[in-house]
Amino acid sequence: MNAFPEFMKHPANRIAPLDQATPGVEGYVFDGAEGSQMAFWTCSHTTVSATHTHPFDEYMLVVEGWYTLIIGGARIPLGAGAEYVIPRGTPHSGQVEAGTRTIHCFGGRRVRRIQPSNR
Repeated sequence: MNAFPEFMKHPANRIAPLDQATPGVEGYVFDGAEGSQMAFWTCSHTTVSATHTHPFDEYMLVVEGWYTLIIGGARIPLGAGAEYVIPRGTPHSGQVEAGTRTIHCFGGRRVRRIQPSNR
């Protein structure tokens, strides 16, 4: 499998481009009842994400491809099947290879959906 299933990519769940830390990614979000979110991202080209922090923990899983997480200058290579927990308040960025798919779980509200007028 080299793409998330179509049922996971409903237009109503598409993440707004301004909420993407990484240019050139396509993302979809699902909300937990307690305020958490789960995002599914696919990167179309090799790129670097902006350094950012969250006021909640983040769990990430690389489904396919390579993501190099950058924390405090350390480069942490994550291939398919690798998991990582980023503690709240930790500045982080990353380099992602084209074709990489990741799943991110956030302990709070991280992203917004594209509004119907923006589609």
